[in-house]
Amino acid sequence: MKKVEIFTDGACSGNPGPGGFGVVLRFNGVEKELSGGFRNTTNNRMELMGAIAGLEALKEPCEVTLTTDSQYLVNAIEKGWVYKWKANGWMRNNKEEALNRDLWERLLRVMEKHRVRFQWIRGHAGHAENERCDRLAVQAASKDNLPEDNR
Repeated sequence: MKKVEIFTDGACSGNPGPGGFGVVLRFNGVEKELSGGFRNTTNNRMELMGAIAGLEALKEPCEVTLTTDSQYLVNAIEKGWVYKWKANGWMRNNKEEALNRDLWERLLRVMEKHRVRFQWIRGHAGHAENERCDRLAVQAASKDNLPEDNR
């Protein structure tokens, strides 16, 4: 199984507001950048989209280390929150629906194809790839004619 590194970040100008995601994929010293954005979205949705875009770009099953500054993303996976939400009909508790169900379902589907380990790093702390992903996300969020986020 190929070992791939994926670095991701999301950004939003206002929350909700225009947002973007940035991704750097690395395999055998070769890197690829991805980015995209939406007109009216949230930071958490863009953090999820970064992870989804990175994993969906892989053409075959891989062993992936996905590095992100999103505690929301890492904790939901590593602490099992998302699996509990899914088992409870996408409810966080008896009264609150889990947010971003569409993206969580999409992420879980693409994760089935790979062995993914999530790694959290502090954002805006000089981590080169995280800073690069942040620049990609901010640039994507500032583009004209962004599509609507169909949430």
